Amino acid sequence: MLATIELLESISARCLAGQQLEDGQRHWLGRVLAEYLAHRCPTIEDAMQLRGDRGGIPWWREQANRKRDAALRELAARHFARLSVTAQAREIHTLSLRYAASAWLFDRERETMPPHYAGTAKECLWRAFATRAPMPIGERQLRHILPGAPPAAGTGPAQAPPASRANGAIAAPAASIA
Repeated sequence: MLATIELLESISARCLAGQQLEDGQRHWLGRVLAEYLAHRCPTIEDAMQLRGDRGGIPWWREQANRKRDAALRELAARHFARLSVTAQAREIHTLSLRYAASAWLFDRERETMPPHYAGTAKECLWRAFATRAPMPIGERQLRHILPGAPPAAGTGPAQAPPASRANGAIAAPAASIA
């Protein structure tokens, strides 16, 4: 299913840019449309083989969730790498709630990210929210999304919060996103 979604995104980008489709793209799209128009498939999703498992989430939600999760993993890696997964989840959850209640109220109408977010935590937050996947999400779900496992209690030195970083990064846990 992911290959089909990537193919659709590529076809969409080429069409919007006024470029011709590649031979493989043209053939695939023509075959899919012919199947659908000949009523051999009840929906366009079936013709494109985008149908998920029965009772599962729709393909477009799965794709949005994947993009959101990637942005949240990047946020953790760039701004909270020295923290445990549990602490990362707590910090990202706090920042997400603040962003949802403040900047996202204005940013959600934008087609592109505000340039001054580049290199900051808001860059990753904007990308996560812009996917239209459910946001903000809880700490428990964040712990499942973020890479690594939380260290077991008493198995090593406590991790100190990261020192102040360049490029507008978060200076310490529970830092403001403003």
